[in-house]
Amino acid sequence: MLRSRVIACLLVQRGRLVKTVRFANPVYVGDPLNAVRLFNEKQVDELLVLDISASGDRRDPDYELIQKLAAMCRMPFCYGGGINRPEQIERLVALGVEKVAVGAALVRDRHLLAAAASVVGSQSVVAVMDVKRSACTDDYEVFINNGLEATGIDPCVFADQCQNEGAGEILVNSIDHDGVMDGYDLELIERVRGVLRIPMTVLGGAGSLRDIKRVFERFYPIGAAAGSLFVFKGRFKAVLINYPSPHDMELLHVRSGSDRVEEQQQCPV
Repeated sequence: MLRSRVIACLLVQRGRLVKTVRFANPVYVGDPLNAVRLFNEKQVDELLVLDISASGDRRDPDYELIQKLAAMCRMPFCYGGGINRPEQIERLVALGVEKVAVGAALVRDRHLLAAAASVVGSQSVVAVMDVKRSACTDDYEVFINNGLEATGIDPCVFADQCQNEGAGEILVNSIDHDGVMDGYDLELIERVRGVLRIPMTVLGGAGSLRDIKRVFERFYPIGAAAGSLFVFKGRFKAVLINYPSPHDMELLHVRSGSDRVEEQQQCPV
C-alpha cells in the first residue's frame, strides 16, 4: 500500500553540498558523504540527491561520488542530474542507485522515459519538472537550465505526458519556493496532482514539520521532500543535519479512508 514519505534532499554542485534560494546563489554547507552518514543514523525514509551543475556543465553525472553515496546509503537512494542517455541510467543502476530522476532532457525527448523504464522498471523512473510562475502570463510554467530558461510548457500537460511515456513518479520542484522555507506551493501541487495516476513527490518550501503535515493531510499519499529544513537549524540557519524523530514521524503520517487516524496531538514545529 502506498504511504506518504518524508524525503531528505541534498543539492550537489561539483562534488560539494550546497543550498540555494530560488535556484540562485548556491552556498556551500558541507560534505555530502558526511550528510549521508548522519541521515543513515536518523533512519531517513528516502534520500534524493540532485546534482545542480551537471547539466549546466554539459557533463555526465559524477559517477565516483555517486558510487560512494550508494555504498554508504542505508535507505532508498534517488539520483538526478546530467542524465540524458539510456547508458547513463544503466551505469547508475549498476552503481547502486535505486531511482533515477530525469529532468531537462525530457523537454527535448520524453521517449527517454521508456528507455529508462526498460532498464530499471517504471517504478524506479522519476520525471522531474522545475516549475515557477511566468513573468509574462503569471501562470505556472516548466523551466530548465537551473530555472533560467522558460519552455512554455504547462506543468500539468508535462506531467501527463511523462506518466504516459513510462515515468513511475513525478517530482514537482517549485522554483519560487526553493530555499524560502515558507511552505509548499499548495496550488501547484493540487493542479498537478489532479492529472496524475502515479505517485508524486513535491520539493521546495518546507520550513517546518507543519508544512509537511499540511501536505500529507491534503494530498495523501504523497512524498514530501525537503532540503533546507533538514540541513539548517534555527533562525540564523546554522548547518545541522536533522530529521524528524520516530515520534514526530508518527504525528506526521496520516491514513486515508477507514484507516485514517485522527490525531489529537499538536504537530511539532
